[in-house]
This record gives sequence, structure tokens and C-alpha cells, in this order.
Amino acid sequence: MIADELRRLGTWEERHRRLVSRLLVVLAATAVVDAIGTVAIYFLERHVRGGDIHGFGDALFFTTVQLLTVSSQIRNPLTAAGRVVDVLLEVWAVIVVAGSAGAIATFFQATDR
Repeated sequence: MIADELRRLGTWEERHRRLVSRLLVVLAATAVVDAIGTVAIYFLERHVRGGDIHGFGDALFFTTVQLLTVSSQIRNPLTAAGRVVDVLLEVWAVIVVAGSAGAIATFFQATDR
């Protein structure tokens, strides 16, 4: 029984390829969203008095952390447009996390059938 489980762990099936391809698509799309969000946040927030985003690196850090954790140690954007971008980044992050979790759950559920 243990040998069967180990053999199953070592096999690469179509469902493995589907999972990896879906996760790679999500990763690539998130990288594009990160790049667009970084540029938007940089141009919207770089000259705001009292803001924490002063350079492109700050914008990249803020945007990436928003996408990874829906949180940041940098103060939220101060401009209205920056806040809209921030909300869109958070919505993307939540949808991607939920979708990725669903893809992984489906992967394991198919194994149990």
C-alpha cells in the first residue's frame, strides 16, 4: 500500500500538466498586473505630500506586497486614483488566491476518485 502511494506520487499525469499550466498562467498574468500597477502607483503617488512612495522601488514594493499579502507596511495611497488602483490590486489578489486554491483543491480531489 505504501509502495502504491509512493509510485502515484512519482507519476506525472495530464492533471499535473493542467495544474502547472494554470498556475503558470496565473503567475504570468499577476506579473503583468504587478508591472502595470507599479507604473500606475509610481506616477499617481510619487509627488504626494506625506506619502511613502517616492521612487519606482517604493511603488514596486507596495504593488508587489499588495498582490502577495493584500497588505503593506507602506501607507495606503493618498490620491483618489491611487486608491482605485490599490483596490483593483487587492481584488486581483483575492480572486487569484481563491482561484489558485480552487485549482489545487480540484487537483487533489481528482486524485481521490
